[in-house]
Amino acid sequence: MKARGIRALNGKGFRYGRRVESTRNVVGNILDRRFTAESPNERWTTDITYIWVNDKFMYLAVVMDLFSRKIIGWSLDDSMTEVLISDALKMAFNRRTIKQGLIIHSDRGVQYRSNNYQELINDNGCIQSMSRTGNCWDNAAMESFFSRLKVELIYPKNYQTVTDVQTGIFEYIEIFYNRKRSHSTLNNLSPFEFESKFVK
Repeated sequence: MKARGIRALNGKGFRYGRRVESTRNVVGNILDRRFTAESPNERWTTDITYIWVNDKFMYLAVVMDLFSRKIIGWSLDDSMTEVLISDALKMAFNRRTIKQGLIIHSDRGVQYRSNNYQELINDNGCIQSMSRTGNCWDNAAMESFFSRLKVELIYPKNYQTVTDVQTGIFEYIEIFYNRKRSHSTLNNLSPFEFESKFVK
């Protein structure tokens, strides 16, 4: 790699601090680190990440189907609100055939504990699950996705405009990640290829 002038893209260190969170509307860790599924729409996971754009943060909410690691819903905005995560979840609901008892996992962030978001889950016959306090390993699949997104897209591009980051996120998720990026957990297939081989 040195002789060819190439180097690996690596992430940036992050220091976790203690977070004080309310216990209002908290639910148990139903997912319990079961990051696989026998078929689509059994277990989903979701989270929010920060993206620095020139002089402010943008916020990306994502929903992943743990069967194929496919990103089935996402939303990007300049505020980290209940609307942000609800829009991502609504996209996922619109794209998939929902099963009763589908587990939807997240951390204990205030957005995920909001009444409207929890009603959205309940109204669609789903079961909410939450990580334990301050335990990123309880949502490891989503943490892994965000890590690769930032290493492969956000840090190298260093976006300066909202329009550019919107275009970049769309192309990364919908064109590259879902359709082309291979995963060792999927026998080195992309999420799209893995789902296409699924037989009910």
